[in-house]
Amino acid sequence: MNASEPTRASARTGVLSGVGAYVMWGVFPVYFYFLRDISAPIILCHRIVWSCVFLVLLVSLRKEWNQFLPIVRSGRVMLLLSAGAVLIALNWLVFIYSVVVGQVLQSSLGYFINPVLSVALGMVFLGERLRGWQWVALGSAVGAVANLALRGKGIPWIALTLAISFGLYGLVRKRVNINSLHALTVESAILLPLAIVVLWLTPGGMPESRLGLLSLSGILTATPLLLFGVAVRKLQLSTMGFLQYIGPSLQFLMAILFFKEPLDNVRLLSFIFCWVAVAIYVLDSAIRSAPPDVADEPD
Repeated sequence: MNASEPTRASARTGVLSGVGAYVMWGVFPVYFYFLRDISAPIILCHRIVWSCVFLVLLVSLRKEWNQFLPIVRSGRVMLLLSAGAVLIALNWLVFIYSVVVGQVLQSSLGYFINPVLSVALGMVFLGERLRGWQWVALGSAVGAVANLALRGKGIPWIALTLAISFGLYGLVRKRVNINSLHALTVESAILLPLAIVVLWLTPGGMPESRLGLLSLSGILTATPLLLFGVAVRKLQLSTMGFLQYIGPSLQFLMAILFFKEPLDNVRLLSFIFCWVAVAIYVLDSAIRSAPPDVADEPD
């Protein structure tokens, strides 16, 4: 077998996994729209609990509990996974909040900024080089945030929080070279005790219809994150940044067509800045067309 074939197969798996994850995230706001009468922290806690239930069942079916011993014994790995748990919980909370309060456009903007931020993080922490036109793309993304901060209604904290938290989460997961299912299971388990305490202390019951809908959050949350975990370990962080444009593009369409959010001139200009950044980065990558690096995946 040609030595390049496993590399190409692994890269193909990474691309397909990344596309699947971002398509699911792109249409995710519709799910939370039907839960908008519930507070964001309560939705988050249910999301953590049901994700943990789904992941425990999945690991049990695969009979892989014996593979967790090296993970919990490694202080470095547990520290990184704890950081990842905090970052993803923050990202989930702010994203849910953006849907509940009708700010899906701003969350879309945040995820447009995130891919360019991922490129910068790859340069700073992983030694991935940023080419000349990529610097221009990064500057255009910064212009999008500056426009909203100076001409809009203050600093777009939802967009910035989503971009930074998920960018750092991707970086953390890049540094943890373990099976994505196992990593996500540990992250969910770290968050589980606090989620249970919050739900226990929350007064009032939950209607059965809402509880049934909330129970779906486990599989809907874990599936794209598992796909993301596979992709982020098989592809360069900069390549992941390119794929991430799928999610915010779908969210943008959801905000305009489904949620009917107004797109004023200030917001439109910021999105134009982001789309310019996307175009520059995509064209530069297409011209250079360097094959992505591939990380080894432990099975």
